[in-house]
Amino acid sequence: MPQTKQPFVGKEKRFLEEGKYGDNLFITSIDSLFSWARLSSLWPMTFGLACCAIEMMATAAARYDLDRFGAGVMRPSPRQTDVMIVAGTVTMKMADRIKRLYDQMPEPKYVLSMGSCATCGGPYWKHGYHVLKGVDLIVPVDVYVTGCPPRPEALIDGILKIQEKVRKESLIKRKLQERANV
Repeated sequence: MPQTKQPFVGKEKRFLEEGKYGDNLFITSIDSLFSWARLSSLWPMTFGLACCAIEMMATAAARYDLDRFGAGVMRPSPRQTDVMIVAGTVTMKMADRIKRLYDQMPEPKYVLSMGSCATCGGPYWKHGYHVLKGVDLIVPVDVYVTGCPPRPEALIDGILKIQEKVRKESLIKRKLQERANV
């Protein structure tokens, strides 16, 4: 009797059936394949505004190595990115620029709000007339990373949450909904 390999089983559903129909045959859906490829190659945009940017740089450096999760290639252009990490204090003058950069990002795009200042205004939330009281007022935020500033481990956890969202998302259904809305 030939010995078969154990199938790869994900947390939510069976993604890949390996060895069930032969040694060199993989069965999966195109949607699952696209999601798997996208979650392993997220490209964040370098958009540090204040002290949280130091922690973002530390996360991408050798000690924490964000690249091992497939998100270490920081891009300076919004047209080459999947994830916008808003790290730090968002002033009213920067709000328009953040919105413009977000609009320039290709679909599908995700936003990670890093730190208390980006999430809710931080220590300036009450008396800071020049500070936006949360980046979610101008762009939709997918993941919030709390802290002042958050540790690199918290940012890594936020990236992993975005990857989990990508894993569960159906890109084909999203494209069909976009076409129906147009």
